Amino acid sequence: MSSFWQERMVFVTGGTGLMGGWLIKALRLEGADVVALVRDNSPRSMLVREGILEQLTTVSGCLEDLPLLRRTLAEYSIDTVFHLAAQPLVGVAKVDPVGTLRANVMGTWNLLEACRQTNVKRVVVASSDKAYGDNENLPYLETHPLQGRFPYDVSKSCADLISRMYAETYGMQVGILRCGNLFGGGDLNFSRTIPGVIRSTLRGERFVIRSDGKFVRDFLYVKDAAAAYLLVAQKLAERVAVPGEAYNFGLGLRLTVLDIVHNVLAKMGQISLEPIIQNTASAEIREQYLDASKAANKLGWKPLYSLDQALDETIAWYQEFCADRKVELAECPAV
Repeated sequence: MSSFWQERMVFVTGGTGLMGGWLIKALRLEGADVVALVRDNSPRSMLVREGILEQLTTVSGCLEDLPLLRRTLAEYSIDTVFHLAAQPLVGVAKVDPVGTLRANVMGTWNLLEACRQTNVKRVVVASSDKAYGDNENLPYLETHPLQGRFPYDVSKSCADLISRMYAETYGMQVGILRCGNLFGGGDLNFSRTIPGVIRSTLRGERFVIRSDGKFVRDFLYVKDAAAAYLLVAQKLAERVAVPGEAYNFGLGLRLTVLDIVHNVLAKMGQISLEPIIQNTASAEIREQYLDASKAANKLGWKPLYSLDQALDETIAWYQEFCADRKVELAECPAV
């Protein structure tokens, strides 16, 4: 444990999400005082289930409420902000583009404007590899243009550019993280590949792949992502990270959906449960993977977990979760 975060006032948006939950855990371990913005007090959230949320200072509201954000940052004398809140699902964005743009784009400029007005020292913004859009030149480098075309990708491209604008125009200490697909225990959104295939396998069912199974993605364990967020904030404070610049974080692996599914099935001893391939996915980028060498060279970052280690921990989390009698067997039966 370093002394950097001791008693430092930190504001986290999206605290009840997967990334927010693990980041808040990491901040608390480092001794930070955390204030969390909570829109929906979902019982499915890891922080709610583990009783952590009730131990935090929470503010009920949404990113579209600029006066609320401004008042919160001022009243709690916030030093550092981690902006994780977003509408995170590609499928939902396609159905509700306006709601997604309102949350992801308007929400970002509202938060940054509130930070500017209240002189918050530093802001770390969650962007995504999706901000790059479709690009034939892979892996993604931070110098690649942001050219989202589909609703979710466009929302992340815009939020990323707005973040840089506040850094360049107003001299704000803003850091931007573009991570690969996050995974880890606590994610109960079973439309995502890794939690979805684990749950299906625990049920003894074949996992359904919406695409042709050949879409390529990069992945990052959520514990490594939490460490990356803390690192960027500290490097901004040390004037090592350049304000307004983005940093890629991922394992740099070219893995298809089928690769991941077969890997999980093998680890769970259920290779006979071949997935069902629907090939119905649309409005999604076919290949995405990152080059994280800038974060390694400039910030000294490296993942703490290999893919195998991270998957082992993740599978173990769901096995324990599904064995808990509090979980309805119809939702996630124990084996």
